Amino acid sequence: MTHTPPFRLARGGRLIDRAFQIPFRFDGRYLRGLRGDTLASAMLASGQMLMGRSFKYHRPRGPVASGAEEPNALFGLGQGGRFEPNQRATTTALVPGMILRSQNCWPSLDADIGAVNNWLSPMLPAGFYYKTFIHPRPFWKHLFEPIIRRSAGLGRAPTDPDPDRYEQAYALYDTVVVGGGIAGLTAAREAAEKGGKVLVLEQNPVWGGRTPVDHKAGEATIQALLDDLRGRANVTLRRNTMATGLYDHGYLLAREALADHDPNQGIPRQRLWRIRAGHIVTATGALERPLAFACNDVPGVMLASAVRDFIVDYGVAPGQRIVVVTNNDDAYRTALIAQEARLDVTVLDARDSADGDLPQAARAQNITVLTGSAIAKVTGGRHVESVAVCDQKGEGKHTGTIDCDVVAMSGGWSPIVHLYSHCGGKLLWDEAQAMFRPDPDRPPLGADGRGNVTATGAASGDLRCAGDLERAEGATMPVWCMPANAPYKLRAKMWLDYQNDVKVTDVLLAAREGYASVEHTKRYTTLGMATDQGKVSNINGLAILSDALNQPIPQTGTTTFRPPYTPLTLATIAADARGEAFQPLRKTPLHAWHERHGVSWEPVGQWRRPYCYPRGDEDRHAAVNREILAVRNSVGTLDASTLGKILVKGPDAGKFLDMMYTNMMSSLPVGKCRYGLMCSENGFLMDDGVVARLTEDTWLCHTTTGGADRIHGHMEDWLQCEWWDWQVYTANVTEQYAQIAVAGPKARDLLERLPGSIDLSQQALPFMQWVEGDIAGMPARIYRISFSGELSYEIAVPAGRGLELWERLQEAGRDLGITPYGTEAMHVMRAEKGFIMIGDETDGTIIPQDLGLGWAISKKKSDYIGKRAQSRSHMKDGARWQLVGLESLDDRVIPDGALAVDEGTNPNGQRKTQGRVTSSYHSPTLGRPIAMALVRHGTGRMGQVLEFPLPSGEVLKGRICDPVFYDKEGARLNG
Repeated sequence: MTHTPPFRLARGGRLIDRAFQIPFRFDGRYLRGLRGDTLASAMLASGQMLMGRSFKYHRPRGPVASGAEEPNALFGLGQGGRFEPNQRATTTALVPGMILRSQNCWPSLDADIGAVNNWLSPMLPAGFYYKTFIHPRPFWKHLFEPIIRRSAGLGRAPTDPDPDRYEQAYALYDTVVVGGGIAGLTAAREAAEKGGKVLVLEQNPVWGGRTPVDHKAGEATIQALLDDLRGRANVTLRRNTMATGLYDHGYLLAREALADHDPNQGIPRQRLWRIRAGHIVTATGALERPLAFACNDVPGVMLASAVRDFIVDYGVAPGQRIVVVTNNDDAYRTALIAQEARLDVTVLDARDSADGDLPQAARAQNITVLTGSAIAKVTGGRHVESVAVCDQKGEGKHTGTIDCDVVAMSGGWSPIVHLYSHCGGKLLWDEAQAMFRPDPDRPPLGADGRGNVTATGAASGDLRCAGDLERAEGATMPVWCMPANAPYKLRAKMWLDYQNDVKVTDVLLAAREGYASVEHTKRYTTLGMATDQGKVSNINGLAILSDALNQPIPQTGTTTFRPPYTPLTLATIAADARGEAFQPLRKTPLHAWHERHGVSWEPVGQWRRPYCYPRGDEDRHAAVNREILAVRNSVGTLDASTLGKILVKGPDAGKFLDMMYTNMMSSLPVGKCRYGLMCSENGFLMDDGVVARLTEDTWLCHTTTGGADRIHGHMEDWLQCEWWDWQVYTANVTEQYAQIAVAGPKARDLLERLPGSIDLSQQALPFMQWVEGDIAGMPARIYRISFSGELSYEIAVPAGRGLELWERLQEAGRDLGITPYGTEAMHVMRAEKGFIMIGDETDGTIIPQDLGLGWAISKKKSDYIGKRAQSRSHMKDGARWQLVGLESLDDRVIPDGALAVDEGTNPNGQRKTQGRVTSSYHSPTLGRPIAMALVRHGTGRMGQVLEFPLPSGEVLKGRICDPVFYDKEGARLNG
């Protein structure tokens, strides 16, 4: 039977405005819809049932659903920077001027050459790629992989920047209700009556879901609830807002559509809400399940609820002659509504009897109802033409044929439990209603250890409406395969996952091949891995798997529900964090001064630090040498504001820091500093820095520039997840202070020229101590610490006074030859002293003992993070590479990363290595190259010569030596 107009009904359509037509284009054709249409309803009204092609076999596909569960009707939408692939036609509102294009087809949707895969389907069963693309092995790189990469994905990713604006918002509520139906609005009213702020989220543009349509008293009930809630000052109602993810401790993400696909409104397109709630109620309703019968993927086979939605909400008849096939009473609502719209309707009910109110009402309207009946097969290519009828309990023998152009199927309902399950809520199998529902005894837990998420209404498994909306309905009969005893030939044409072309026989094959876990079957067959995340396929699939494994459905279980519930655009997630704001440039209080004085920048994390300050015709190398010699011979200043500063405070702060660092911090006296090492759980060195004890219960931990945020997060992770009962408070105060290093033999002379109350003499402020006071009229904390090996002070002042102090220092030290120096000069000077640097001498596999830092590991305490890992055999076997110095034998710098070769070759034919260069510089202080390296048994091989082959073919040689090249006794630390 052909699919003939009219498709737009003469009356009906509660969401559309017939007075306003909206033009749009689809694959170059000019079409029209009405205000209030979705893309799907506008396409159906234009007679376009074919809307896509399946991924694997490129079979013709039309819409199956009417909401977020739709797997087939996906389009490329827009142009240029506003182009988006995989836009779901059933949830995307029609906007004037929209340009749509079909996906996963070539050269056109109607004539797709990829459909040849459908004829090859016997050669492409589930998991064929695991068996096909492994032999012969040389084919992978040049044949299999390129084909797979070109075939992957449904739509093309946009290439131009997105010109639209997005924003994020934050909110705190006592109660958040997700879902704007009767159950959700009732729950919101109850919460509001108890006091506290209440938020109600509804993903659709209208309240009530299908309630007004499905129940005569529904519209009045919904309106009364809305009137009550709108009159309460403590209640906020938000439509067009989809709750996409629910996380621990009442943290909810929701996407609000503000001006989707309509840039002319001048407002952000979408808003991402980050919500903290004391209690969350999921009243998210239920999804209708399809039925598995032969050729149930032909365009025109739809969910009964979707057919109902298109007729009632949009005034669109998907077809003129409808066969409703069901195992429950709810589908009769569709039959009645279609009959009221003057469409021809026949009902096939798989149950032996159907005597509830709805089936009786259907019979009263002269609708033919055939019980115990099923569909053996759907006939049609690009549209339904007829169905073959059979006995549900049989093997598919035809008992008749019905000409039709739409099949409205209903396999029962499954509560939408995704949000409830995102953060650990457990499910129960309800045998009576054939569905998984939330287990009220095992809800997700809140911060207080009690359930802070509950499910209500259909989301909890109660699919009936309360009070005057209740209607007597017959029991649902589980139907996972239609007919029940269908032979293999029919099962091979029953589709479970429409987008990924997963059939009943694919799941049966997975079971035969040993995939007993539903998670394994999912990956082997790709069941539920489409863009709808298995919303219409998972329950049927796991029921088929359970039957094949001869075990109950609860034993098979469900796959993992992962956020987001529906896809989020990356732009919504990023909001303003793109372009220059993607990784905001962090500037110290002295940034502008550095720029005015010709700085050459170096990126360090999100900071820009001065690499050096070239003068005149100097190149960077000459500038660095000048800066080093100035510090060694006179005085230099370094902007050290970027160093991490983490405040750790509380009664248990000392105990906590003893676990964080390898050495003891709890014994550090007030007023003193101590160098500390921090290791990961695996024992590897992850950061170092100086710790100062400020008061009896307060320490200030300095970290590397790039490690401040990471180390603070590391501390908080342990405090919140492991030692949650310890009384410790941490705060990252890095940007509250400007910190300036003043280094060189004349550093004390310079600082004493500034007025202040601080005694800087060696006796008053010895090395590794700190003092607070006044300097140049500014409150300051001065640390006697040194990374250069010279007499050095690090001065911390409030960030707003940093530039003032810097300029006072430059002015006071002009006659001393004061010289600002950058990070490279600092790195060279620390290497001259044999000091390590995180990221150079460490690479995530180095332990402190490798670097000769065993002295910084306490022998007095029983534990610290990484201690047990460092006791493993391969950490103590003596074969590890150890830190040494290198002297170049031909006065050339041995490059960073150069490998020291050894005798013999590896299995891959390459020469064995016995070490690598970690840091390498030309030292202007010593007038020769220096290097640090990690070498196998390095500390026991002093004087030995190593060879370092270069890519050019040259071989450089270096002699192993002490890593301290300059002032080994440390005499210069005191000036």
